[in-house]
Amino acid sequence: MTPPTEAAEAIRAEAIALGFDVARFTEAVLPDAARARLDAFLESGAHGSMGWLEGRREQRAQPRQLWPEVVSVIALGLNYGPDYDPLASLEERDRATISAYAQGRDYHDVVKKRLKALGQWMVRRFKGSELKVFVDTAPVMEKPLAAQAGLGWQGKHTNLVSRTHGSWLFLGEIYTTLELTPDPPETDHCGRCRACLDACPTGAFPQPYRLDARRCISYLTIEHHGPIPHEFRVAMGNRIYGCDDCLAVCPWNKFARASAEIQFAPGAEVAPPLAELAMLDDAAFRTRYSGSPIKRIGRNRFTRNVLNAIANSADPALLPTARSLCEDEDPVVAEAARWAVERLQA
Repeated sequence: MTPPTEAAEAIRAEAIALGFDVARFTEAVLPDAARARLDAFLESGAHGSMGWLEGRREQRAQPRQLWPEVVSVIALGLNYGPDYDPLASLEERDRATISAYAQGRDYHDVVKKRLKALGQWMVRRFKGSELKVFVDTAPVMEKPLAAQAGLGWQGKHTNLVSRTHGSWLFLGEIYTTLELTPDPPETDHCGRCRACLDACPTGAFPQPYRLDARRCISYLTIEHHGPIPHEFRVAMGNRIYGCDDCLAVCPWNKFARASAEIQFAPGAEVAPPLAELAMLDDAAFRTRYSGSPIKRIGRNRFTRNVLNAIANSADPALLPTARSLCEDEDPVVAEAARWAVERLQA
């Protein structure tokens, strides 16, 4: 039996060798406060249509409800820091603003491949141990676990903030039956700063450390089906997939470094033309965004978002593009196109 501290350091070294930027450890137990925050979020309805958050609430709230044998959690981070200003394209009204996390290859694929490689190494190295790997697709409270393991702290925008990597960490977890010496949690370093709260275009933070996802542009452009509520359309500007505002303004980003991971590098254009994106049919959309997280929302939701940006562009040159989609087979796309025409004509 390898001593817990020795095992943890061996795993940490292997994780870094495999390309993770940070690896830390915590006991597989979350405090009652984490469950209370989850319950308050769900009971207020702030999760919107994300019913999967509520469906496995017990397993999400406590690791051992998901897997009774788990002893320790390995929290891993992979830096995706952009080498450009993710907010610069907001001023380019005829172009699309796409979240930095979606500029390259789907992080689920990249992180999971490395988690599996680390897991395979652990099974060989620590005979008789068992493990499970997770990246954003299971009932796991990633951010509270990462904070408890010391990767960072949950800022006032509820996202993880790292003193080393700022706002730009993809997270992954390994649940293991190994006993591993836990790392100390990180303390909250937000202080009196409220830059993230003030930056939100749609007022998605009713108070510090609380998010109403129903008002969040990331939720509206990615998770929300159907027409975008009118009260948020103008504030969304040209954001067509996700939103980086609350992340990008965090002062802790001054310590962050641009990611060295080539798979997260943007494609040919960080901010592609709206007219070009609006004309993608289903096949062209799937081809263009193959391997990208954008692909998962499908052509119709994507085009709805693009048309909302066209409506906000104040560019009459985009009027023919909007008109061409007013009779689209998808009623949500057609409605968004008609609204864009009205806005551009006005």
